Amino acid sequence: MKILKYLGIIVGVVILLVLCLAAYVKIALPNTGKAPEMTIERTPERLARGEYLANHVTICMDCHSTRDWSKYSGPMLQDSAGGGGEVFDQKFGFPGKWYAKNITPYALGDWTDGEIFHAVTTGVNKKGKALFPVMGYHRFGTMDEEDVKSIIAYIRTLEPVKRDIPEGEPDFPMNFIINTIPRKAAFQKIPPQTDLVAYGKYIINAAGCVECHSKREKGELVPGTEFGGGMEFKQPNGIIRSVNITMDKETGIGNWTKEMFIQRFKAYTDSSFVLPSLAPTDLNTPMPWTMYAGMKQNDLEAIYAYLQTVTPLNHKVEKFQKN
Repeated sequence: MKILKYLGIIVGVVILLVLCLAAYVKIALPNTGKAPEMTIERTPERLARGEYLANHVTICMDCHSTRDWSKYSGPMLQDSAGGGGEVFDQKFGFPGKWYAKNITPYALGDWTDGEIFHAVTTGVNKKGKALFPVMGYHRFGTMDEEDVKSIIAYIRTLEPVKRDIPEGEPDFPMNFIINTIPRKAAFQKIPPQTDLVAYGKYIINAAGCVECHSKREKGELVPGTEFGGGMEFKQPNGIIRSVNITMDKETGIGNWTKEMFIQRFKAYTDSSFVLPSLAPTDLNTPMPWTMYAGMKQNDLEAIYAYLQTVTPLNHKVEKFQKN
């Protein structure tokens, strides 16, 4: 009887500790400090830089708009720019149902510049709630502060899109885990463009290439698979996987010249190029080619230079797998 009594006490203590931990996670976290007080001046230089980054590097406009999935690579519908609404849910392997937010003045008009800055760089919104990390705040929080300010200056100029977006619906245990993910920003200065490798590392981080071109398990990047491809994107009629972009000559892009790499992107800017139309049963790539195609040549050259320093991975990827 004494053993049962002690076991009962131990179980009770464990349950109490678990409840206390759960309460701490839900109430005390996330803890990234207060939003800074700032007013971001909309200079011509910032607006130009922000437009470039948001559309062709960090591609904020890709996720926070409606994409036309009847076309190859799902190009953005121009009249939806910044209006949000794209869904990331269990069908695509996400732990819940998440919606890209409306980032036009219709939704952010009552946010201060500091509150937007805080959300973009730490993953915590103006109400103190954690944002799901399909939004790359962990990357944006390591960029140059000036680049982030330029993006904010630009999105402040977007035409308002009158569209209300539902709140996300996390599955268990993500409804607890999500509060532990945001972290304080650790900004860095943008390297000089003459240092192609360092600058390429900065741009490739801002563009989030490693996020998709690596294997993931339960939403977490598998260490040692960086840039080796294999991330699965589940679609109604099958699976599409990201390709290996390391310099492995058998399974990656090791046989590509710099010019071939750049042309892979720039082909989508050719005035004679027309995006193929796809049937609902076709598999479609989530790679936003038309957005990244607008990246400056020097930035693409820098990415190529950086990829040459990445450890080549011999990893053959079956890109398309139909049901």
